[in-house]
Amino acid sequence: MVGIITAIVAGAAMSFQGVMNTRLGDKIGLYESNVFVQGTAFVLAVIAMLILGKGDIMGLMSVDNKIYLLGGVLGLVITVTVMLAIGNLSPTYAISIILISQLIVAALVDAFGWLGSEKIPFTWNKYVGVGLMIAGVVCFKWKS
Repeated sequence: MVGIITAIVAGAAMSFQGVMNTRLGDKIGLYESNVFVQGTAFVLAVIAMLILGKGDIMGLMSVDNKIYLLGGVLGLVITVTVMLAIGNLSPTYAISIILISQLIVAALVDAFGWLGSEKIPFTWNKYVGVGLMIAGVVCFKWKS
């Protein structure tokens, strides 16, 4: 149950953040707002680590698969592309496409066991689910 609740909170926060970042970017600039957003997140992450952290930040030096260190790079890609998508589409349309993309890539990660994930087959019912999501976006965007 905790996983479901946190996933719902993450999705809601991502949607709000995407719109808030886009509107901030309209006022101060895309990359300027990204610096503010990422900088604020960095400061809060350091505070959270100091208060709640139980790991070892020095363990970064011993990470076997160095590709795992690129999460911060993807944070930049995510923030900028979400802002651009929302700025060029409506928030609902942009987030719908983002969610479908997330689902497809997550399914590929599962199916191929990428990045140390356990292999989980992409079965026919998952293809149907993705197809229904895509059909939903098409219906949503369809003008009568």
